[in-house]
Amino acid sequence: QLELLAAQRSLQGRRELLEQACLSNTRKRQVLSPEDLKHLIVDDKHSLIYCYVPKVACTNWKRVLMVLTSDGRYTDPLSIPANEAHVAGNLRTLSEFSVIEINQRLRSYLKFIFVRDPFERLVSAYRNKFTRSYNTAFHRRYGTKIIRRHRPEPDPEEIEKGNNVLFHEFVQYLVDPRTQREEPLNEHWERVHSLCHPCLIHYDVVGKYETLEPDAQAVLSLAGVEGTLQFPTSGKSTRTDGNMAARYFKHISPFYQKKLFNLYRMDFLLFNYSTPEYLRT
Repeated sequence: QLELLAAQRSLQGRRELLEQACLSNTRKRQVLSPEDLKHLIVDDKHSLIYCYVPKVACTNWKRVLMVLTSDGRYTDPLSIPANEAHVAGNLRTLSEFSVIEINQRLRSYLKFIFVRDPFERLVSAYRNKFTRSYNTAFHRRYGTKIIRRHRPEPDPEEIEKGNNVLFHEFVQYLVDPRTQREEPLNEHWERVHSLCHPCLIHYDVVGKYETLEPDAQAVLSLAGVEGTLQFPTSGKSTRTDGNMAARYFKHISPFYQKKLFNLYRMDFLLFNYSTPEYLRT
């Protein structure tokens, strides 16, 4: 109980910090369109809304929501294959409802989000999408473009396969003004504030990847379901952490570090992450 109280107190503090940061850093009030609500998953049975952020335990949260919304078809989150958790039709998103239904849910449901140090999330996305041989769709979709644009004299096979993008090339691609002009950033490296709109949607819980287990427990407890299921704990030993991020950033010039920091600046500010010590800006 004490641990839960402490977790809930820190969640309350986090929410207040977020509100303060929103007040100081956002000027105009924009209106949300259904397109903006595609990342908000709805569980009508337990009155929950979860905004999923790729590379922040979102597979496990989707599994948990599949158990909660499945009427008993699923009972154990870990028995759900990861790729099934990401199938579009398995969970409902807020964008599928009418404006009246959207507003009603935003007003009355428990809304939560999980965030992570922006650069650790970025390195995690890079490792997952560009250094794993099975991600050929990503290599073709993004790798070919990145190599063609940011590698001096690439050979034709590299351009065709796009499967050995270096981290510094990925960084150059992200800060290249053409990238965002052409299309929105992919959800795996899009900024959290662009995916979940935390200054327009009042989240009740802002959980952090760094304190995933107690924060997940607090959410399940607030939702009144802590007795029915456990949040799956990750047994990954190769989790991307600050030390690993530091190794990747060592080879990025101060010029590009600064540009990249500016790109993700709002996420650092809104979710109270300090500038990483390894940056040389």
